[in-house]
Amino acid sequence: MNAIGDIQAAEGLTRTLTEQARRLRLDDIPGSIRSRARQCVLDTIGCGIAGASDDLVAILLAEMQDQGGKPAASILGHSTRLPAASAAIVNGAASHALDFDDVNLAMPGHPSVAILPALLALAEERGSSGADVLTAFVAGYELQCRIGRIIAPGHYDGLGFHATATVGSFGAAAACAHLLGLDADQFATALGIAGTQAAGLKSMFGTMCKPLHAGKAAHHGLIAAKLAARGFSSRTDVVECNQGFARTHSPDFNPQRAFDTPPGGCWIVGNLFKYHASCYMTHAAIESARKLREQHVFAPEQVERINLRVEESCDRICNIPAPRTGLEAKFSLRLTTAMGLAGVDTSRLSTYSEAVAADPALVGLRDKVSVDFRTGIPNTFAEIEVLLRDGSRFTARHDAGTPASDIADQGTRLETKFVALVDPVLGAGKTASLIANIARLDQLPDVRGILASCAV
Repeated sequence: MNAIGDIQAAEGLTRTLTEQARRLRLDDIPGSIRSRARQCVLDTIGCGIAGASDDLVAILLAEMQDQGGKPAASILGHSTRLPAASAAIVNGAASHALDFDDVNLAMPGHPSVAILPALLALAEERGSSGADVLTAFVAGYELQCRIGRIIAPGHYDGLGFHATATVGSFGAAAACAHLLGLDADQFATALGIAGTQAAGLKSMFGTMCKPLHAGKAAHHGLIAAKLAARGFSSRTDVVECNQGFARTHSPDFNPQRAFDTPPGGCWIVGNLFKYHASCYMTHAAIESARKLREQHVFAPEQVERINLRVEESCDRICNIPAPRTGLEAKFSLRLTTAMGLAGVDTSRLSTYSEAVAADPALVGLRDKVSVDFRTGIPNTFAEIEVLLRDGSRFTARHDAGTPASDIADQGTRLETKFVALVDPVLGAGKTASLIANIARLDQLPDVRGILASCAV
């Protein structure tokens, strides 16, 4: 598209996205989409409660407590209460601390963890209904994916922005603006305030800053909506304006992609849940390695060489060659592939530790992995080839980018995951109560009961 055509297509983009999100009502959301949204809520809360004991959460919580303020919102997995904005940043970081929360390739990034910590803190402060929360969540989710698409792939793949942090700020702002019932000008203003705060770098993957990105996105979005409600000013064309978000954050700005029709009618249909507690771009390699282990019998010492083929952008996302910490292990294609071949349970949180990263047997297998980065294949695809010392050769492949088609079965898997994450923290009774209440979220007159159940 030429520059003139690009400008014409972009005119009014922020306003159009605003109106799509602002006008959404619960009756507009089909039952299957509501089910997916409730699953997102369940999974994010589960990840947040399990992540609440992480060191980075302790640091953030101590800092937010020192800053003080009105104790209006709950902290997942803690008895502490904080101001809503402070709760959003702590709960957002906690929910992403394990890197176990959901993914959507339309962003591309982690959609729910940017939105829900802000939305739930605001809803608790206001005593909002579950129906209002669910509607606002879907509104923010869809807007977030549309903005992510118009700046792909250069925003994330090329320039190195972490879309969970940047695009996620818009999703959180839209969800909170919807819950507050902002008018068209206020809503667009909230997006402007969020857009000027949006930040986050992929170069921080493997450090505490990556979970901080999710917390900051939630914080930015909540503050943006609240400031807009108070009359704070901003541009109302932040997405498309000259030197605005899209033009400064991507070489690939394509406004028309905001209006593509997603499969199933909503971008949330493409939501992908994690069953390995590591970077999503390692999941195809793990699954391929697990397939080989299930199909063929061989000992690690029999392995001569392991060839792993993945898309070239994975080199900039999850290719820490010799991880030393649990966080770094989550972003190591070589180590997670070795885990899959060795039969290590990659869903267990304790798997990602300094001890496991330094385990001699795993390190020996890891060092046999050679990663071949290819172009022209999905970044959710991997192919593995194992060569044994006796000349035997085995291959397997997997694409982790296909959403589940059986939503009921997915719900069962997510409940199992939730129990594994939450039961050790809250106990069986609270865990079961949370599952039951989130399952009927859109029927609850007040979400405060859910948040109260998340405290220890």
